[in-house]
This record gives sequence, C-alpha cells and structure tokens, in this order.
Amino acid sequence: MAKEGWFVTAINCMDGRVQLPLINYLKSRYRADYVDMITLPGPNKILAEKKDRCALRLVKRCIGISVNLHGSDLIVLAGHYDCGGNPANKKIQEKQTKKAAKLIRGWFPDVQIICLWINRNWQVKEIK
Repeated sequence: MAKEGWFVTAINCMDGRVQLPLINYLKSRYRADYVDMITLPGPNKILAEKKDRCALRLVKRCIGISVNLHGSDLIVLAGHYDCGGNPANKKIQEKQTKKAAKLIRGWFPDVQIICLWINRNWQVKEIK
C-alpha cells in the first residue's frame, strides 16, 4: 500500500462527541495527516481488564494494519469524561489507560504510545 502522508493510530471510544476533538488535537499537536480510528465503547477498560478476548484480537489486528500497512509510528489511547462504556471516574480511567498502554506496548514495542484524557469541555490532555 502506498503511503500518502503521516498516519497515527487512535484507540478511542465510539462516542461521537470525542471523535473530532481527538482528531483535531492529533492533527494540530502531532501534525498527523490521517488518523486511523479504532473505536469501542470504553476501550481503555476493555484493554486494561483483558477479559474480552475477541475485542483484544480485533484491536491488535487493527493496530497491526495501521502500523504495518499505513506506517503509523504513534499510537494514542484515549479515555473521556461521561463515557457510557466506561463510567469510571477520571482517576480510575487514567489508571486503566496506562495499563492498556502497557498491553499495547507489549504488542508493538517499537511504536510510541501516548495516553490521553478528553475532559468535560472536550479538550484533550496528555496523561502523565
């Protein structure tokens, strides 16, 4: 597949309120041309808990396509305020997001991974 521009990979909630804030942030902050979106309801929880093997396989496969075919060298994992799939508070979601990042780092050790939080004002902030 021909590479046209710089791709980044985003693992994000399916919630429509968070799509554009995340895409705009990645285009502005990281100068991404394209964002490969992998969406699930509460993906940070799903990945941190590692209970849904089908979802884990799907996410890993999607990341693989983004990294290996599109040349993405940045994976972002985002949690957000008022998530229906993961109604936990910010502190818990941040822990889950970091735990999920460790799992993904095990799958793709050569790719940079960044954890993000989207707040009640739909602003994107890095999780330290």
